[in-house]
Amino acid sequence: MIAANLAALQVAVPLIGAPLCTLVGRGARAWALSLIITWAAFAMAIGLMVQVASDGSISYMMGDWPAPWGIEYRVDIFNAFVLLLVTGVASAVMPFAYHSVKAEISADKHRLFYTAYLLTFAGLLGMTITGDAFNAFVFMEISSLSSYVLISLGRDRRALFASYQYLVLGTIGATFFVIAIGLLYIATGTLNMADLAERLPALSSNTVVIAAYAFLIVGLSLKLALFPLHLWLPNAYTFAPSVVSALLAGTATKVGVYLLLRFMFGVFGVDFSIGEHPVAGLLMPLAMVAAVSCSLVAITQVNVKRLLAYSSLAQIGYIVLGISLANETGLTGAVVHLFNHALMKGAMFIALGCIMLRVGGTDFEHIKGLGKRMPLTMVAFVLAGLSLIGIPGTVGFVSKWYLVLAALERDLWPIAVIIMITSLMAAVYIWRVLEAAYFGEPDTSIEIKEAPWPMVSAAWVLAAACVLFGLATDLTVGTANEAARMMLGAGS
Repeated sequence: MIAANLAALQVAVPLIGAPLCTLVGRGARAWALSLIITWAAFAMAIGLMVQVASDGSISYMMGDWPAPWGIEYRVDIFNAFVLLLVTGVASAVMPFAYHSVKAEISADKHRLFYTAYLLTFAGLLGMTITGDAFNAFVFMEISSLSSYVLISLGRDRRALFASYQYLVLGTIGATFFVIAIGLLYIATGTLNMADLAERLPALSSNTVVIAAYAFLIVGLSLKLALFPLHLWLPNAYTFAPSVVSALLAGTATKVGVYLLLRFMFGVFGVDFSIGEHPVAGLLMPLAMVAAVSCSLVAITQVNVKRLLAYSSLAQIGYIVLGISLANETGLTGAVVHLFNHALMKGAMFIALGCIMLRVGGTDFEHIKGLGKRMPLTMVAFVLAGLSLIGIPGTVGFVSKWYLVLAALERDLWPIAVIIMITSLMAAVYIWRVLEAAYFGEPDTSIEIKEAPWPMVSAAWVLAAACVLFGLATDLTVGTANEAARMMLGAGS
């Protein structure tokens, strides 16, 4: 019975759990409930992945209303992979959250925090699993509105500005997205994604459909923070509480990329998106500018959280580059990097949260000498940093290798060169952090020790995954390649 309803429970459990956090009280009880719910969601995602791998795609009709009249949850190999990523990162963050939330968020707001956390989590899962375009918008709003609350809970007053900035730009992005959905409904009379995919090929020259496509690309590009629509992200990641930075960096933009891929290739189809109305000619230069310019800005930062925020913008450029190359190798690289980048940045932001707890800040001045005083935390940061650079044996090397191969397959060798140059730029800003931590003179007037073991363990789980999936690539590359073949065949 439970196995047959996993698709619905995947979203329903955190959605029901969110208001329960408000009722059970502050502190440990709300945290314990959130921990149980996120881990249960992770177990359900594993179950869905196993079902899809053995039996193929799952179609779940809400209330037994058949599609396209009712809302359908559809799980295939691609979004099962994304569900596994979102639930895995959220589950890894939760043990870290207990001490981090106590240190960075006032006690009277703990219930509010865990409620908003689960709402954000439920919204991201809903965006990933739904097969209904308008339902995707509803879950986008659930996730976005609760994210604004989470960011605003940062103790730095600039967190309120960051939250407001994200609210304004996020609302613009959501408005573009819902306009696109409305135009698609006008043109086709349906909101079901599978039904849309069947009806749109006959309307490829329809001006309403083309306008919907344009609105959709802009709206989702803003949500996933593609240059130059990225202005909300640096402040949001920098001034949000550490646990929020880790969650959003590992999941939010990744789900935005997923929706972009789902609509471009699964709904409009490869013939429309790449053949008749090629958006790749726009996405490719934007992706390259993002990778280069944001890497340069990252090098100049004096706050490590802000450095990682700009690094995330550069990595989003890599993912969009793989999409714009529009071949099987490029899409494989994009999907693999979507997964790998979540592991890297999750580990690094959690490590910074450990530092924040013990030192009270994440400027370069705060991390001087921490290599010896917080060795476990810094080694986890180093492993994730090596992955970000793309050192062989780490996940970053795997995805960048596929992106380079995809560029060479298209005879775009300058892009392959840019990927390697920006990887060297990543080495520069990661080295700046390591230089301060291992060679900087510490402040000996204060005693600093390791963060509590649940926090350090959370960083190590994701850091170890950066190495594990860098060596054993069957799950990530195999799944990404299958997803890429599915997307490229969606329009045929």
